[in-house]
Amino acid sequence: MTVYLVGAGPGDPGLLTVRGDEVLRRADVVVYDRLSVESLLALAPAAAERISVGKAPGRVTMAQEDINALLVEKGRQHETVVRLKGGDPFVFARGGEEAEALMAADVAFEVVPGITSAIAVPAYAGIPVTLRHSSTSFTVVTGHEDPAVGDDGSVDWHAVARVGGTIVVLMGVARLRAIAEELLAAGLPRDTPAAAVRWGTRPEQTVVRATLATLADHDLASPSVIVVGEVAAVDLTWFERRPLFGRRVVVTRTRAQASELSAGLRDLGAEAIEVPLIETHDPADGGAALRVAAERLGTYDWVVVTSPNGAARLLAAVPDARTFGAAKVAAIGPGTAAALAAGRIRADLVPERFVAEALLEAFPPGPGRVLLARAAVARDVLPDGLRAGGWEVDVVEAYRTASAPISEEQRAAVAGADVITFTSSSTVDAFVGALGAEALPPMVACIGPVTAATARGHGIDVTIEAPVHTVRGLLDALVAWSGR
Repeated sequence: MTVYLVGAGPGDPGLLTVRGDEVLRRADVVVYDRLSVESLLALAPAAAERISVGKAPGRVTMAQEDINALLVEKGRQHETVVRLKGGDPFVFARGGEEAEALMAADVAFEVVPGITSAIAVPAYAGIPVTLRHSSTSFTVVTGHEDPAVGDDGSVDWHAVARVGGTIVVLMGVARLRAIAEELLAAGLPRDTPAAAVRWGTRPEQTVVRATLATLADHDLASPSVIVVGEVAAVDLTWFERRPLFGRRVVVTRTRAQASELSAGLRDLGAEAIEVPLIETHDPADGGAALRVAAERLGTYDWVVVTSPNGAARLLAAVPDARTFGAAKVAAIGPGTAAALAAGRIRADLVPERFVAEALLEAFPPGPGRVLLARAAVARDVLPDGLRAGGWEVDVVEAYRTASAPISEEQRAAVAGADVITFTSSSTVDAFVGALGAEALPPMVACIGPVTAATARGHGIDVTIEAPVHTVRGLLDALVAWSGR
């Protein structure tokens, strides 16, 4: 039984450490604060208990003493408890207090350091905290001083000013004007460059550049990292130049399939909002027909799969790859082909366009036998076309899709998004059934013509239709639409 004090980093989920990822994926309980992002919480097992103890300016969900007691309680009850904290747990995050409470209670704990916002946030704003010859040191100071000390505060700002180099202030927005006055009184010039970076490393990042004398005059808000010194005038902007920076994009794929699209969106600077609209389930017969078909694949001339889900389900039912015998394999789309390749089955036929019609155009004429493994509900274009070409077709249900529950938080996230992506007709149908077409964000992006046709059938105006019907093609189409 161990409590892991894990640094979540400043916000970008990609900055979580490998060790942090490892313990999150096997957590029984996750106790998290305000700065943790939803995608990090999703790394924990679905059955893990998630407890928010976040603090915001003027609002405290749970007092620190109660958080300490909670960690002790959960640490005694569960094998793996993760305390997920923004930045690094031992850098102005009260992780030391939590560790002391656990040690006093004889509860095992481990500290998993995180990337501190003091360095990462300026870096994402294009501000190096040190530069050769001009800023050879940096000082990290808390702006959230101990109120028990009194009006004079607990930080000797005159001493900080005398150190020189770069000053990085965390949690200092509320006291910024007083801090600036102290630094000015200590002799720093009024025109000393200063910057405030809010929600650094996240797609909603904003940067305000000014001087030490004027920064407090701007409309600033928490959470912000404040940088004071010559480096604050340096503008090596890179993060905000990403083509989809600041866009909020809804990903509607199943949770198991969402990672590729979400990761691609984040790489392009967007915020990926995962709202799985469908779930995959076993066939109505529990997979009995699929298992029977999988045992006699060698009796078919062709085995056709139309989706990665279908490929994965078929391979899971195959007792031995040699069962395929001389049967050739056709796949619609590179994603389906990749799912087959993961099981060491190479597709003999992948049409240039990733739709059923293209497969029919490329498919050889019959006679012969074809096994078609697909979703329970699908278009009849493929089996009808194959039969018209002289083939005997056995259609087997590989999986079913059903609408996934949508939380109030997810509904609110959709309402605030810029773009929604649909990668299948079933996701379109599920969205309209759950929320209605009127709840759509301003822009609608579809992976291909079949999905787009389903959307238009619901009266939806499709803004973006990917010419290449893959996740990569959808990302490229979003970039082209953004115009950056």
